[in-house]
Amino acid sequence: MVQGPGQTMGDPAARPSRGIVAAAGYLPYRRLDRATITGVAGGGGGNGWRTVASYDEDATTMAVEASRLALREVPGLVPATVRFATVAPPYLDRTNATAIHAALRLPPTSAAYDDLGSVRSAMGALRAAVGEDGASLVVAADLRSGLAGSPDESVFGDGAAALVLDDGSRSPVLAALESWASLTEEFVDRWRVPGDARSRVWEERFGELRYLPLGGGALAAALDGAGLSADDVDHLVVAGTHGRAVRSVAAKSGVDPGRVVDDLSSSVGNTGAAHPFLLLASVLERAAPDEVVVLLVLADGAEAVVLRTTAALAARSPGRPVSDQLAAGAPVPYGTYLAWRGVLAVEPPRRPEPARTSSSAAARSTDFKFGFVGSQDEAGGIHLPPSPLDLLSHPMAEATGTVTTFTVDRLSYSPSPPTVFAVVDFEGGGRLPVELTDVDAEKVAIGDRVEMTFRKLFTADGIHNYFWKARPVREGGR
Repeated sequence: MVQGPGQTMGDPAARPSRGIVAAAGYLPYRRLDRATITGVAGGGGGNGWRTVASYDEDATTMAVEASRLALREVPGLVPATVRFATVAPPYLDRTNATAIHAALRLPPTSAAYDDLGSVRSAMGALRAAVGEDGASLVVAADLRSGLAGSPDESVFGDGAAALVLDDGSRSPVLAALESWASLTEEFVDRWRVPGDARSRVWEERFGELRYLPLGGGALAAALDGAGLSADDVDHLVVAGTHGRAVRSVAAKSGVDPGRVVDDLSSSVGNTGAAHPFLLLASVLERAAPDEVVVLLVLADGAEAVVLRTTAALAARSPGRPVSDQLAAGAPVPYGTYLAWRGVLAVEPPRRPEPARTSSSAAARSTDFKFGFVGSQDEAGGIHLPPSPLDLLSHPMAEATGTVTTFTVDRLSYSPSPPTVFAVVDFEGGGRLPVELTDVDAEKVAIGDRVEMTFRKLFTADGIHNYFWKARPVREGGR
């Protein structure tokens, strides 16, 4: 396994084959038509769509959703570590990955770490997971935006993706890691100082000239380490926030243009730290066994990873493919997007803002608040919230339910009114009044089927109040 020219990470034959046993991407439901931007902002715009996280989503909630999708493919597998990469962390000074850990109901012995601040941090998290013992969950998520009417606002997108790595002893490896090459160079191409809401970019030609030799060198070293050539590559994924450099490196890679993977720029946008994993997850949904997949990431240098798919891929059935999510989105008006991002200040409902959530109260109800765990009585009845009289717990995060009644509330405080509350009867038992999300109020109906999703209720005094909401079960669901 090659780290870089002349450097090795050990003989792969001397240890169990480690690779990807599950992969999934998560795309928010809302989409922004880029053509609607120019008429309001006077700039930006362009063709196609970009994904938009809802007002109640952040990098942590999206990471939870991607992780849930990935772990569904390997039931019973418990990650020994969780690594979370993002350039848009909801918290500093505390670990964001602990909320993901809690939402997934992992045991205290599973470690949780953040890898923050840069697109390359996602590859650092993946590289650390490669060398770990036991199963590893590596998840990346980002909300990406820029100034109104800026190129970044148009070309970026929001999303998440998760990879589960293991040695194949607990779940079959879908794509085995054959080689990794890494090149690092210090130069200022894209940067953002702490506290700044937007990133800045140096002249595009400069970045392109720096990345061309780095991308080509890392790719050549990784292929050489695997004993392959460019002609052997079946799928080349090139990712990075410098679009011009990504296109140039792909064009000069020597790989047949027909084997260069679509970067989803016209339908999703660039999802920052999540983008390499998102593109890789989409490739593994359609790749065939015994194919060579190369992931090449341009970020403060270049990382090239060579993977070979296995026979296990033929039996795989992803629960919610990226392709299905691409087809399932709904538009969001540009003004609503600006309000969700805090760029456009709108009049809130004239009600008191919510108070800061209690840390001590949240700690006493972690299983319910983060894991959505109810309780079961001796007769088999399910209680939500859990009853202190019941002895058995009953996980409900994967349950689906039916809307039995609902109300549209235009007076309660919400960052995006109106609020839709529904009483949901869950299959197998259990009833709970719950807020609906990813819905249009005028389209909600009694009898709608819903599933649970991890969201942010509000933020007060800098503390994010996470809990579960219900969203419609749509075509392309599990």
